[in-house]
Order: sequence, then structure tokens, then C-alpha cells
Amino acid sequence: MGKIKVGVAGYGTIGQRLADGVHLQEDMELVGVADLAPTLSIRALKERGMPYDLYLVDGADKSRFDALSIPVKGSFNDLLGKVDIMLDSAPGGVGIKNKELYEKAGVKAVFQGGEKNSVADVFFHGYANYNLGVGARYLKLTSCNTTGLIRAVDCLDRAYGIEKVAITIIRRVADPGDYHRGLTNALQMDKAPSHQAVDLMTIMPHIKATGILVHTPVTHGHIITVVASGKQKITREQALEAFRKHPRIRVVSIDEGFLGNSSFFKYARDLGNPRGDMYEIGLWEDSIVETGNDIMFAINIPQESVTIPETMDAIRAACKMQEKGEDGTAATNKYLKIKNR
Repeated sequence: MGKIKVGVAGYGTIGQRLADGVHLQEDMELVGVADLAPTLSIRALKERGMPYDLYLVDGADKSRFDALSIPVKGSFNDLLGKVDIMLDSAPGGVGIKNKELYEKAGVKAVFQGGEKNSVADVFFHGYANYNLGVGARYLKLTSCNTTGLIRAVDCLDRAYGIEKVAITIIRRVADPGDYHRGLTNALQMDKAPSHQAVDLMTIMPHIKATGILVHTPVTHGHIITVVASGKQKITREQALEAFRKHPRIRVVSIDEGFLGNSSFFKYARDLGNPRGDMYEIGLWEDSIVETGNDIMFAINIPQESVTIPETMDAIRAACKMQEKGEDGTAATNKYLKIKNR
């Protein structure tokens, strides 16, 4: 099989990272990215020497790009004529419109969490239901919180069996650089159950889940606490053993200096990771406690980058690059340099 040709629609917070993620996959080719306006992200791409070809979606004013000497390779339709699959990270609600273009061009697509589930044939997670995505035309990723949550719950479920979970999400209010939300010195409650709990049950229907979500005036990462009920009692040591084996879970401790969400962001920058990204969720060893027959723990979700590995998994499943989940996720981990620590 030759390299799978991939395009990215929307070069924003997620689109940038999807483009970089595909570029790192040695068995994929990033054909180009598409966007509407010369945003700061596009301007930064130009200053980097345009490592990715740029295509313009319908409605874009090419003269604005020309005025900034930003080279344009072609139209969105030109891009669709060159790819096997599109990664759609356009703003919520735009993806469903783009789907009409994908259908017309006969191109597969993977949509991000901002779209409604009905946009796709499969609501997808690389570990929990890879097999359902094999050969599918349209897949939709879970949200950042749901992606990380399912990683942790699926990890325990595979090892010991889980019957139900109850979660509390302490949610960052906006991405760094966003100005459209303005909580200051205030926390805001959402109605229960949170969509992440509902989405988990959609992906893992054998587990009952419920949850509460609280918005917080921070930008670097979410924190989720989980109370999981096993089919049998799961000890702290058993949970820790399973978590440590999972390549996309980074087990840390408070004594090491991981005091909270900002600690992970700073550590990722110190590692030299582009944009301070981290593909793994963080899981505090100190937070794992037994409560009766249940096990409780807390995880950190790096919201800007956590869905990138699962999106690479989705490409692999949809294009039948690897038909077994363990092979697909292993290939993704290899090229993203995610490994057990």
C-alpha cells in the first residue's frame, strides 16, 4: 500500500496539530491544509516557510492572502481531488456542510468533537471501538475530555472489567488565546449529566456513566475525577499497574512537582514539545484510592492535543491501514513517539 493521502480542513487550534500529527506518520502524506482567512495560525505557517500547502475554502478572499504574500496552492475542491481522506477540524456546524463536498468528491472524512454525532457513521475511539471504524467512510472523534476519559476507563475495563463510572469534570473555560468567554473569579455549573458521560456510554455501551461538569477560569487543561465500579474489586495496586502499562497515560505524582494542570503544560514545554503539547493524559498516582469496592482517581486532559493520536487511529481504521486496533494504535504511537515510561 502506498502512503495514504490526507488533507486537513480548518487550520486552527486542532487543525495545526492534526497537520503536524499526519506529517509525523511515515505511512501517510499530508497533501495540504485548507482555511478561510489569513489568521495568525496561517501567518505563522507562512513565517515557518510554508511547510504545508495551503488551499482556500469557498468564500475565502484570495486578495487578502496575496497582500500578505501567503502562497495559495488552490481551491478546496482541488485539495479534495488529491486526497484519500479529510480531517475536518472546521468550526462546529461547518463540518456537516463540508460533508456534502466530501460525498460529492468520494472522499472519506474524520470529524472532530465539535460536530454532532449524526455527521458520521461511527463515533470513534482508537482503543475502545477501533473495529467499528475499519473501512467506515465517515468517523467522528470524541471530545478532548471524552477521549482522555475513555482511555483511562477502557484501560481498567480491559484489565479487570468495569460496570459503571461517575465523573466530575473541572473544565478549562477556553483555549489559550481565546477571548470569547470571560469568566473571572467564578465557577459555572452545567446541568447533569455531562455529555462526556453520555458519550462514554455511546462508545462503551456496557458501562453505565454519569457526570457533573464545572467550568473554571483557566486555559491549560481539564481535570477529571473518576469513581469506577469494577465487576470485581480493583485494588489501588492493580489500577496503578494497568495505568502504567498504557502508552497514552502518563502516571505522575505530586511529590515529583505535578501540582496541577499548569505543571503538565510547563513540563511539556520543558520537554521541548511543539506548542507545549502533550499527547498523553496525566494521571496522579497520589489520587488513586479505594473506596469500598470502587476505585477513584484523577486525570489531566491537555485539551489542545489529546485527540491527535486517536485521529491518527481513525485514519488507519477508515483506510484499513491496520485492521486490528492494537496494530493501529501501536503504529500511531510509534510515529508520534508515544511510549511506555
